[in-house]
Amino acid sequence: MATKLDPIFEFRQDHRKVRDLLIDLAGSIERGQIEKARTILGEIDTLVGPHFRYEEEALYPAVKQFLGEYVDSLLDEHDGAINTAKTAASLLAKPFMSPEEAKEAAKAARALLVHVSNCDGLNILAERLPREALDNLAHQYEEARKAAVPLLKWAETVRAH
Repeated sequence: MATKLDPIFEFRQDHRKVRDLLIDLAGSIERGQIEKARTILGEIDTLVGPHFRYEEEALYPAVKQFLGEYVDSLLDEHDGAINTAKTAASLLAKPFMSPEEAKEAAKAARALLVHVSNCDGLNILAERLPREALDNLAHQYEEARKAAVPLLKWAETVRAH
């Protein structure tokens, strides 16, 4: 029998990866390394799609018992993050970025770090869930990862919100 992943550990690991990628993205843009920035943005898109899906379809409903309607504001934060990712993708798709556009793109990448930091705090609540709920989260995390839908594609084609 395959060992289930630990959703709390995996959630934290995803946040660490995204944190590092966002810092690298902002730095690459600021140094004018646009090809590298495009590659990093692609990595973020690939990693964050299943992560956001897991959050919205599994984790947020599970922690709603603790947070109540505050969960809706987390969905709004995702809206903002998705729009920021779209803007960054649009800017990085251009053959040339002006200094102002580069500054805007780097600032946006850094702004997303706030969501990563705040979101990681949900683990404190998830730790209070019963084993059955954690097992369900593990299953749903695995399913989201298996589906492997990148963020922008997921937002346009699968996302219910």
